[in-house]
Amino acid sequence: MHCDIETGICEIPVTRENSEDTNIAATRKPIKLLYFTDPICSSCWGIDPQLKKMALEYGAYFEVEYRMGGLLQSWETYGGRDVNGPKSVARHWEEAGAHYEMPIDGDLWLEDPLPSSYPPSIAFKAAQLQSQEKAGKFLRRIKEMVFLEKKNIARWENLVLAAEQAGLNVVQFKADSEGKAVALFQKDLALARQLGVRGFPTIFVTDAEDNRILVYGSRPYEYYEQALLQLHPKAKKQEYDKVYTSLFGKYSTLTTREYAVVAGMKTTEAEAHLQELHAAGKIGKYASKNGALWMKL
Repeated sequence: MHCDIETGICEIPVTRENSEDTNIAATRKPIKLLYFTDPICSSCWGIDPQLKKMALEYGAYFEVEYRMGGLLQSWETYGGRDVNGPKSVARHWEEAGAHYEMPIDGDLWLEDPLPSSYPPSIAFKAAQLQSQEKAGKFLRRIKEMVFLEKKNIARWENLVLAAEQAGLNVVQFKADSEGKAVALFQKDLALARQLGVRGFPTIFVTDAEDNRILVYGSRPYEYYEQALLQLHPKAKKQEYDKVYTSLFGKYSTLTTREYAVVAGMKTTEAEAHLQELHAAGKIGKYASKNGALWMKL
């Protein structure tokens, strides 16, 4: 594994397959973001603020199709450079959190390290079988668990808890995690190989004619906006309410950096504003070692 904070990429070795016949065109909306990610990818966590702002400003024009990329199969089968074991991940996560201004507690990798990112990836595919909306909530919840709460999301009890909190049918979730979702995850890995995906985040921005723009790694907001506008010039930026009640109505939880980006504030201003709202009993707060998660009450 090679994770580069400057480029915003977590890379894995990959053998590219033939992608000439691979159609990834947008179908439901003018633009599709085909997003290859992984639940433990710190760089993917780092672009969540940009994607939230995109949804608020251009959500009418694009859909997001999440695919799991398989960042960590196991440490036994993994050979890496700067990231080659749990202790090195701990260091990298602390550095990544500071770089992206997103709360990440690397102590998880010293206290209860994940043996693989495959179990939460398969669990996400199981969630998708029930509801795309609930699957999105599930993915968000397991990311909060792993980055802020130091919960090992390879453990079944944590995945079940996240499924319950996302409103999923847990019985069906368990059955699918042991059955259909395994095959769906393998299809995601196969598609990633076909498209030459070698790291995360990888986002293919496509239109109905399957024209494509690749946005690779963690990038500033303008990269995602310009990719969409290049393929769909008629898209108009939507104005949205930046009052905290409206933002927390849209997103039930936000990090300080996320709130700053969607509210159009500097991070320091957002921090002070959120602290005031919390002190007044208007929003909730989960305090982690390296930053807070703010939530709708």
